Order: sequence, then C-alpha cells, then structure tokens
Amino acid sequence: MEIDRKDPLTPTLDTSNQNVGSFGNRLKQARINQNLTLDDVAAELFILTRHLEAIEAEDFKSLPQAAFARGFVINYAKYLGLDPDQIVDSFNRNYPDELKKKSVDDIESPLKPMGTLQREGRRSIRINPLLVLGVIGLIVLAVFLLRTISNAKDASNDKQDANTNTNAVVDNLSESEQSAGAAVNTTVVNSGNALDSSGSALGSDSTAVVSADSAATLDFQLKDNTQLTVVDATGKTLLTGEQARGGYKLSGKPPFKVQIGNVSNVTLMLNGETIKLNDFATNNQANFSLAP
Repeated sequence: MEIDRKDPLTPTLDTSNQNVGSFGNRLKQARINQNLTLDDVAAELFILTRHLEAIEAEDFKSLPQAAFARGFVINYAKYLGLDPDQIVDSFNRNYPDELKKKSVDDIESPLKPMGTLQREGRRSIRINPLLVLGVIGLIVLAVFLLRTISNAKDASNDKQDANTNTNAVVDNLSESEQSAGAAVNTTVVNSGNALDSSGSALGSDSTAVVSADSAATLDFQLKDNTQLTVVDATGKTLLTGEQARGGYKLSGKPPFKVQIGNVSNVTLMLNGETIKLNDFATNNQANFSLAP
C-alpha cells in the first residue's frame, strides 16, 4: 500500500486571500476602517470620486495616465496612514504593460484631465477677507454720503419753510401790528386807518401807503435808531416812536407834522426833493410842519 505524503519542505500556496495584499483592496479596507466615504476622501484630496473608485477597483483604464494615477495613489495612501512606498510599489507591479507602452507612445495626444482641479459633487468657495472688508467699506461710505445729502436737503427745505413762514407772518400782519413797528424788510400797505401811536419802526426800505388819494410822499433814510413821529393833515399818525435804521416811505395829506429826535441821523425828501433839516433843527432836534 502506497502512502501519499506531502513534503514538509514544500510551501503550500493559499489562494483564498489572493487580493488581500493588492494596493486597491488595502486602500479600500483602510478607508472603511476609518469610517470614511469616497466623497469624504474626494473632498479632502481634491480627487474625483470616480478616480478613487477606479483606484480601489484597480481599474487602470479608467484612471488618467500613469504618472498622474501614481500621484493619486501616493496621496491616497498618505491620507489613510498607509506606507506610500509599499502601496505605489504594488501599483507599479500591477499596472498593465500595454497601458504603459500606450502612454509612452501617445505623446501627441492631449493629456487627460487629472480631476484634481475641482471636486465632484461639491464645490469649495474661498472668500478673500480683504475683498469683504473693501465691500463693507464701500457700503459704509455710500450710507454716509446718502445721509449727508439727505441732511443737506432737509436743512435747505427747513430754511425755505422758515422764509415762507416769515413772509406769511408779514403778509398777515394787521394794520395795528404794522403801525406798532413790526421790523421786517417788506412792503406794508395800510388802507387808511390811523396807525397806533405806540409803534416803532417798520423795516429798512419799507413803504407805508396811507390812502389812495395821497397828495404827497415823504422819504426818510435813517443812519441809526432815531425817535421819529409823522402826522398828516387829517390827524393820522403815519409813524411814531423809535425807528430802526433803514428807509421809510410814507404817503399822506400835507402838511405833515414832523418830529425828529436826532437830525444828524436822518435824511428827508418830500416828493423827491431833499429837505434841509438843519434849517429846522435846534440842538440837533427838529419839530416842524412840512408841505410841498
């Protein structure tokens, strides 16, 4: 009887784990052990997901040219904490010779895209902080200019409103308020009623018209505040009290009774003719009647 004995010195080849040592399977197992997905790795290494799948499956035809594919494998191994020299050595041993020859011979064909310039499935947006600061500065400057212009317009409108209100007040003055000496630079018309004897000056260059059938006109120019009283022949007081510096044009029926507290401050014209007040003055004061 023959006994079949195995030579103990002859090694037995176990083919059940033939692919355990392949670089693709080692990379895949390391990734799974670290609870990483292909998308996670692609986002970190900027390698297309389909290229990572091809590396793990050792699908060399789906990878870029050998030099680029080898770089992917090295980066993938380093990222997973594996020995890149062992992994790339396995890659070189398993890389098909026909693909190596084709890659060398086909020097005129354009390079295939490496896939590291963009992420597949997600995009990274990088924001320049200086650009953000510049945009914020422009917005702040624009808001400041708009507020400045708005404030300037508001101030201009307020000034116009104030002028309008002033004119409205002047136009709405009653005859007694006008004769009481409201100091304004406008023309005030009196319909013929007697003016209040307690009034002070109308404004500079103002005109007081007493009645439509006035026979004479008096023009006063005051260099400074002066006591001045004017009464016409009908007994109407045209002006009385301390008058402010300025011009006054009065109309009434002559003769006029005129009292001037300081003649040197006053220039008078009757119907356009200058009156020499010094002829009526005593101690720089004058009290006289005047007619054309």
